[in-house]
Amino acid sequence: MKILNLYCGIGGNRRLWGNEHDITAIELNPQIAKIYQDFFPQDKVIVADAHQYLLEHFKEYDFIWSSPPCPSHSSFRKNFSCNVGAKPIYPDMKLYEEILLLKYYFKGKWVIENVISYYEPLITPTILQRHYFWSNFALKQWGGAYKQFPKDTINLTGGQNEDADIQIKQLQERHNMNLDDYKIDKRTALRNCVSSELGLHILNESKRDIQPE
Repeated sequence: MKILNLYCGIGGNRRLWGNEHDITAIELNPQIAKIYQDFFPQDKVIVADAHQYLLEHFKEYDFIWSSPPCPSHSSFRKNFSCNVGAKPIYPDMKLYEEILLLKYYFKGKWVIENVISYYEPLITPTILQRHYFWSNFALKQWGGAYKQFPKDTINLTGGQNEDADIQIKQLQERHNMNLDDYKIDKRTALRNCVSSELGLHILNESKRDIQPE
């Protein structure tokens, strides 16, 4: 398939997809894009605004995965505003723009991932692990049964500074992605990853002709 991997980060969702597909990855941060390219040298990596790229190129692909920025939708950011006094921010509605664009214009298979939001989602998603997923195919089916994914056991919402190195080590082991040689915010890059097993499950489900409930 021709696959478009938007807001690709360091590629947690993509790690188990194999090399038989023609994959284009879009990432705005050049440092993060460089890491993705190091991990997946066979993919085409473009440093660009993923939201705009989607609008201009969505017709060129068979399968699209998008993970728009999540902080403005998260309970953590909302609680930070209410309890600590940070300035409130608008939820970034580009998330729903992409859902509606793909739902009504795209003829291939698609999935959009985000955090479980602090508000009732405007369009009903599927929940797997700590994520919301919107798609035009069923996500829970696995050989005719429901696939269960374990809950996260690592605290992803902060923690004391002295625990940062421990958390980074745990996250690197979980995602099987080593960032020791890179000078970036490792914890954020790793926390933004979708587990590779879940990413593979969703890609496999996109190949089944089953509609979402």
